[in-house]
Amino acid sequence: MTLIRDEMPFDVARREALLNQAFGACRFTKTSERLRAGRRAAAGLAFAAVDENERLMGTLRLWHVRAGTAGEALLLGPLAVAAAARGQGLGAALMRHGLNTARVLGHRAVLLVGDAPYYARFGFAPELTRGLVLPGPMERARFLGLELEPGALAGARGLVRATGAMAEGQARAA
Repeated sequence: MTLIRDEMPFDVARREALLNQAFGACRFTKTSERLRAGRRAAAGLAFAAVDENERLMGTLRLWHVRAGTAGEALLLGPLAVAAAARGQGLGAALMRHGLNTARVLGHRAVLLVGDAPYYARFGFAPELTRGLVLPGPMERARFLGLELEPGALAGARGLVRATGAMAEGQARAA
């Protein structure tokens, strides 16, 4: 049995180990990671999936961004599931939990860079991000959007930029 709960401070090292295992060191070079670097996840939107022994089996976090002319949105990711728990629906459960929580908290839209066939089942589509650009390289077909509020990304144009609070000990670049 796996429980999805809010991420706790003691989860951080385990989360980083899981992300390294899932994505490798190259994860730090991705444009999405650069948008998250040095920032806190959005309040109430960092999750840990743990088994009955409190072993970390999955993680999902969402981050504040400005989606060009659409205004405030969230950037989802990374989503990762431990090898021992893959293929059991945990990633989908984390996605449903995260998106539902974001909706309840009043967020209007979510962006991500990921596998379009996987994320389409949750309502993500590349059409919603056509007028938006990320501040770095990405595969256009993998840049997806989801409206939690109908029309939230309608006609959105411009640069996606990080807007979330800086993590403790991080300073803004001058």
